[in-house]
Amino acid sequence: MIPGTTSKLSESTVVGVDTISAKTDIVTVTGVGPVNTIIPNFGGGFSGILFLVSPAALVLGTTGNILVGATLVVNRATILIYVKSLGKWVIQTVA
Repeated sequence: MIPGTTSKLSESTVVGVDTISAKTDIVTVTGVGPVNTIIPNFGGGFSGILFLVSPAALVLGTTGNILVGATLVVNRATILIYVKSLGKWVIQTVA
């Protein structure tokens, strides 16, 4: 990802329920969740990056594959990194 001077990222919108599928690089999540499991588009056999954006204070829980729970900041990008060795998403919030 981000190999050259311009990166082309794909986008989608999903409803914030217990389990969501991240089929694009940037996912806008509607609703307030909680989201506990994010199915990686790359199948979980690799590490990867996901950008979440939410128009509401979306809650990410820890009963699935999210390492540390958080409440996303409204209309700010939250970076999630899937760590293959842990089988979990690690959250880095951009403020």
